[in-house]
Amino acid sequence: MKLPAAAGLNPPIVKSMQALPLVETGAATRLRLTDAEIALACSSHNGEEDHVATAASMLAKAGRDVSCLECGSHWPSHDAATRRLAAAGGTPSALHNNCSGKHSGFVCLACDLGHDPKGYISPDHPAMRMVTAALSEMTGTVLDERNRGTDGCSIPTFAIPLRGLATGFARYGTGNGMAPDRAAAAAKIRAAVAANPFFVAGTGRLDTQLMTALGARVFCKGGAEGVFCAAIPELGYGIAVKCDDGAGRAAGVAGAALVQRFLRPTGEAGDALAKLARPAIKNWNAIHVGDMLPAAALA
Repeated sequence: MKLPAAAGLNPPIVKSMQALPLVETGAATRLRLTDAEIALACSSHNGEEDHVATAASMLAKAGRDVSCLECGSHWPSHDAATRRLAAAGGTPSALHNNCSGKHSGFVCLACDLGHDPKGYISPDHPAMRMVTAALSEMTGTVLDERNRGTDGCSIPTFAIPLRGLATGFARYGTGNGMAPDRAAAAAKIRAAVAANPFFVAGTGRLDTQLMTALGARVFCKGGAEGVFCAAIPELGYGIAVKCDDGAGRAAGVAGAALVQRFLRPTGEAGDALAKLARPAIKNWNAIHVGDMLPAAALA
């Protein structure tokens, strides 16, 4: 599996860095956001009922509602949640968007700092400028119109080299190279995510499964187009993987294999990680027909 030099336009992977201003400015504290709500601000969630309710709660604490979200709507990413919503005669709203937690965090940040949240998706909005500055400083990458695109959820997205992503996650996991307030914010977010891994992704998702198995020992995030990043705080490591073909399942196997290689967990955690690093492939009759395997260099 070849690892290219740049991750491309891939903002979902950096949501935890984009959430830093929400915490380091004190906005999360003043709005009394729960740990689950802070975790959701870092998420690419399934759109399950608890995800939707938590995003709505965040907006309510800022005195806003779903009409304030500018991420667009889509059906829940989780099939069972989609079926439940359809069976109840419902239709998806922006709260079901996998990025609604992140966007709710942006709205909370803007409102707490006294800014009109309208247009928060613009690169020039005061809240988005803070978010972009934090991402630039964490990854050591200049972010401007030369490497900027527009994400599916409409916020600015940037091409960031893999080395920059790995550096950003290493800093996130250790606090090294960060101002005290930012290091404290990163530690608070990591703790919130470790305590609420469901809210970062959801049922059946790799991020949730990895952090459920390992707790605070790993802080990870998968993204679109075959990207996976992780921080391993006890070792000071940051990991960034990009699969050339953009396949998320390959990135997940590679990421799980690297976490397994570096942490070598035992017991139930070790068993869980082994399954994630070598997932079984079953056909429509539930017959085990093969396995996905990490390349030898990863394992």
